[in-house]
Parts: sequence; C-alpha cells; structure tokens
Amino acid sequence: MNNSATHTVRLLGAGLRALLLLTLVTGAGYPLVVTGVAQALFRDRADGSAVTADGEVVGSSLIGQSYDLPPNKGQKTPEPDPRWFHGRPANGLGTNEVNTRYRLVLSGATNRSGGSEELVRWVTEAKAAVVEENSVPGFRVHPRDVPADAVTSSGSGLDPHISPAYAALQVHRVAGRNGLPVEEVGQLVEDHTEGRTLGFIGEPRVNVLELNIALQDLVAKQ
Repeated sequence: MNNSATHTVRLLGAGLRALLLLTLVTGAGYPLVVTGVAQALFRDRADGSAVTADGEVVGSSLIGQSYDLPPNKGQKTPEPDPRWFHGRPANGLGTNEVNTRYRLVLSGATNRSGGSEELVRWVTEAKAAVVEENSVPGFRVHPRDVPADAVTSSGSGLDPHISPAYAALQVHRVAGRNGLPVEEVGQLVEDHTEGRTLGFIGEPRVNVLELNIALQDLVAKQ
C-alpha cells in the first residue's frame, strides 16, 4: 500500500472514531445528563407541567384546552359549554371563523395584519359572541368591557391563560349555570389570579384549566 492510500485510510479511521465519539457524547451522554438534571431540579416542568385532578392528569398548565358541548351531527365547530370558564380563542388558521378547539396541529399565528378585513370580521364576531354569551339576567356585558384577549388569539393559539378582566366578565354566567353564588365564583377568580413574573414581567393572568378544576370542586361540594 503506497503512502497516499495509507494516509487516506488513517483519515477515514480518524473520522469514523470522531463520529462515534461525538455520537456517544452529543447523542447519548449530553441528553442523559440534561434529562437527569431536569428531573432532579425541575421534575414537574420536565414532565410537561402536568395538571392533575382526582389523581389523574387532565392537561398541562402550559397548553390551553377547549370546554365545548358535544357536537351535534353535521356540526363543524363545537359550541363552548357555558358552565365553564373559557380561554382565549384559538386562531382560525384556514377556517372561516375564530374557534376554540386548541388543536395542537394547528398551532401558530394567523399572520393577519391589523388592517385585514378578515381579522376585523373575526374580532367583531367574537366580541358579539362574548357579549351575548356572558350577558345574563341582572348582568349586562357592554362591548366596551370586552378585553382584547377575549377576542384575539395568542401567537401560538394555545395560550392557557386569560386576563383577570376576562375571567371576571365570565363570573356571572358561570355562577348562574352552576347554581353558585356570584361572590364564591368571583373569589375563585381572585384566588387563581397570578401576578407578574418577578413582580414586573408580563401581566396578571389566570390559568383557565386550574380555575375550572377549582370550579368543579366547588360544584361537587354543593
């Protein structure tokens, strides 16, 4: 074997050894170390920030979910169940209306500009629906009182939180539908309102899943 061939074989051998070593380090060692540290220090978050109720996982605190009535035959978009607090609308993403299905496969923004006629129509229809749904005897919702998060989706369309204002707007409907005092349901919202992160990052918020779990517990105690 001449010197050129020998040199080539040595280079190939070195390359294969480097490939094997890097595969073991970056493909196995590093992920195992990161997973171990995450499990040791941030167990709940590393496992998906799961939320449990009655000993069963019912969702994640990081991903919103819908609270809909069972769809009727031939119904394309399910109607929200009025017994529960509702989250932000998921984006349309190719549909002709704002929906609250929270389908993970459709995660993403609508990419509609502020001047989009389609977006304006979505928001206008969503506001009218919020006003109609949450106006109950003795409590009338005015369009000016509807907060922005009640009629717009987040960038991902999967935001698990709503503003305290939107949660408070739903209190009378939820209380009436479940036969609960308005004051008790309002206190649930206050108890589940989270402040700004570190006191200055973001805005106060309410996790809809955790709020509805507390609501279910309150209903069960009647």
